[in-house]
Amino acid sequence: MFSVFRKLDWFFKQYWKRYTFAILALIVASIIDIIPPKLIGMAIDEIQYSTLTMESLLDILMIYGILIVLSYTISFLWDYTLFGGAFIMERLMRSKLMRHFLKMTPTFFGKYRTGDLMAKATNDLKAISMTTGFGILTLVDSSIFMFMIIAVMGFTISWKLTLMALIPLPIMAVVMHKYGSIIHERFMKAQAAFSDMNNDVLESIRGVRVIRAYAQEKQDEQRFQNMTEDVYHKNLEVAKIDALFEPTMKVLIGISYTIGIGYGATLVFHNHLTLGQLVSFNVYLGMLIWPMFAVGELINVMQRGNASLDRVNDTLSYQSDINVPLNPKDISVPEHIKMDHVSFAYPDSKTWSLSDINITIYRGQTIGIVGKTGTGKTTLLRQLLREYPGKTGNLLISGTPIEEIALDKTREWIGYVPQDQIMFSKTIRENIQFGRADATDDQIKHVMKMAHFLDDIESLPKGLDTKVGESGVTLSGGQKQRVALARAFIKDPEILLLDDALSAVDGKTESMIIDHLKEQRKGKTTCITAHRLSAVMHADLIVVLDEGKIIESGTHKDLMKTQGWYCEQFKLQQLEQQEVVS
Repeated sequence: MFSVFRKLDWFFKQYWKRYTFAILALIVASIIDIIPPKLIGMAIDEIQYSTLTMESLLDILMIYGILIVLSYTISFLWDYTLFGGAFIMERLMRSKLMRHFLKMTPTFFGKYRTGDLMAKATNDLKAISMTTGFGILTLVDSSIFMFMIIAVMGFTISWKLTLMALIPLPIMAVVMHKYGSIIHERFMKAQAAFSDMNNDVLESIRGVRVIRAYAQEKQDEQRFQNMTEDVYHKNLEVAKIDALFEPTMKVLIGISYTIGIGYGATLVFHNHLTLGQLVSFNVYLGMLIWPMFAVGELINVMQRGNASLDRVNDTLSYQSDINVPLNPKDISVPEHIKMDHVSFAYPDSKTWSLSDINITIYRGQTIGIVGKTGTGKTTLLRQLLREYPGKTGNLLISGTPIEEIALDKTREWIGYVPQDQIMFSKTIRENIQFGRADATDDQIKHVMKMAHFLDDIESLPKGLDTKVGESGVTLSGGQKQRVALARAFIKDPEILLLDDALSAVDGKTESMIIDHLKEQRKGKTTCITAHRLSAVMHADLIVVLDEGKIIESGTHKDLMKTQGWYCEQFKLQQLEQQEVVS
């Protein structure tokens, strides 16, 4: 059960001063809380034996008042320090998870679903935070505070009465251990079910338009209902065990009270105890209720925290597929990129997505990559992004293997516009500034002109401050694509990767964007994949892929002379365009 503290030793070592102070303050507060029942017993005995004077009464009341002020002050300090530490733990773990997510490759996100990761970053971290806050409180109260009360009862009142009243404690220990193991198992299942539900909700929200288009609202609602029922039942199983803690504790505490009052009255009758001592003893017995409850709460919190920590650590222990060089080579500018017999296969795939690729790209050149669907165009660009392992051959930048260059450095050079544009739920200005945080409005308007988006921005209700909605839902496909282009342009990267980034715009808009590219990207490297060959006609080198292999390469003029796939496809597209115009 306490293994969760061992797993979190790095945190407690880092904040040992905070937790040492909190625990010491908690102990001092416990000592203060033990004194008032003793004063009550003394006062009762003085009343019984008619020895209470106004002076001694005022002394008792003054001590009581001082204890109240001290208890309030110290309780505030330990509460603030202890639970402040719990919030620090939650913040650290959430930041740690986020950094881990950002370092991971697509393989990781293929293994862990988004809903599961969200559940770990919310529910599981909250359970871990409870362990480092409420868990420490229950640990101290169920051990040190309980021991103090028992010691005071035994040493200052009666060991016989104390031992008799605590007979239920061993029974409680056995029952609580049994409950704890059951809670751990059931809580793991409940958290897993919550993760599944989270993922289902996310998919439904993302695909709501498709669900409506196919009239699947009722089926999706039923599926969600089934999942919520599953979550409900699994949490109900946890709640059943939770519900057993309190009545079990009440029964055991009731037995202790019965023994305390019955046997205590006998001791008073035989003059082994005074009435004031019996009253103090029963007050202390009442004070034992919370430490006894704390034992149950401790087991509950520890098991939940342990289960959640195991889930989070499982995610954090996942190693990135891409190795970062320990002593990276320092290259200021990518003068040329060379793929030398590069082949690549995706993880869990038995076929090569790229096979024996040989290309040399010099700084300032524009490269077009074309071919049928599924021939490896996107995969070729991803070799520069280093998203997956599995590459053979050499990919050299300025003569240095890309594996020997810092990953942050290579990605700093690159501006990337993927096929599926990602829009953040912010304003258009903020989406574009993602490429360069300090970009001014003039710079933003310049790149919007390059992306041919100025006319569109004027028609939007709040211009640059228009919010694009979840995943850019308020923008059309072409608008999202041009905002994504503007975001890449404002970075002014050394290497610009456009992965079919002009597919959602018309031919005239495409032509204008290409003209801006040719003008603004002089001296910088640009790689364009496209299905519409007009997007790569101006390129210095065009490569044609088929089943991951280069079957043709050259300029537009060269490829038109070869009468191969490129020539045939270009003529076909020209013919289709003429038919549309006519």
